Amino acid sequence: MKPIKTKLLSETDVLPLTCSRTGTCCHGNQVWINPWEVQQLAKTKQISVSEFCKTNTDFGGIRLKFEGNPNSTGKKSCLLYHSTNGCSVHVGRPLACRMYPLGRQIQHGETRYVYQGDEFPCFNECPEVKTLPQLSVYEYLIGQNTKHYEIAQVGYLEVVQNLADNAFALLLDTPLASSGDIRTLKAWRKLSIENPSSLFLNLEEDWLKALINPTVDYNEDPTIFIEQHNEYLQQKIQACFGSLTTIKEFSDAAILLMNMALYLAISIGANSKELAEHWIEVAKEHGALE
Repeated sequence: MKPIKTKLLSETDVLPLTCSRTGTCCHGNQVWINPWEVQQLAKTKQISVSEFCKTNTDFGGIRLKFEGNPNSTGKKSCLLYHSTNGCSVHVGRPLACRMYPLGRQIQHGETRYVYQGDEFPCFNECPEVKTLPQLSVYEYLIGQNTKHYEIAQVGYLEVVQNLADNAFALLLDTPLASSGDIRTLKAWRKLSIENPSSLFLNLEEDWLKALINPTVDYNEDPTIFIEQHNEYLQQKIQACFGSLTTIKEFSDAAILLMNMALYLAISIGANSKELAEHWIEVAKEHGALE
């Protein structure tokens, strides 16, 4: 299969980014959402987070369901999209929706904007955009109010790394390290190729709630909310795993935390397989066995 071409953009690049409001991109797509975005969406719908996740998401709350009425091409709509009124959560829509058709990559701490394909994505199903005013990437992002949502993505990337760091600590800084254990890295390797559904099913309800609907006060400032969420997770990890004694307990905890890290990574659009493979190699460099 020919790899999909990725076009790198600068903020000054001018493109046909004025939306035609036809709802085409609200059909047949895949939208991953992080826990802060889940809070935003539930608040916009004026329902609880648990109700929102149960009704509108897959895998416990990290992907929006596209099971609504199909359009003329047969693609089903996001459940939050109404054919007459459009997006029912437009004010609280997630970053993926705000940025479409652009994507976002972070490499070595630098954010880059992209689109995929040889041709600008909207030209195929929304050719009318060619006749609408063009915008620079910077102007488009400002108009879409992406700032807080981009901050949330970066913040949750740090939470993902913190979860992985806890898994590393259990593997490398406990009696597990000198036990000759090979079970833990084998399990990490298996997790690296599991799909989101499997990672979700691996999580007990209590840990899933801690990831998606933590017991912290909602805050529209993602930095504050994510700091509180991270602290909540760290306290729960310490309470649950601070008094482990057996090799199997240490291993089970390290496997669970890696599962949590990969599950949360998927919610921000990260490549969980590449992350897991990287973490496995780092662990092996520090003496872990497989």
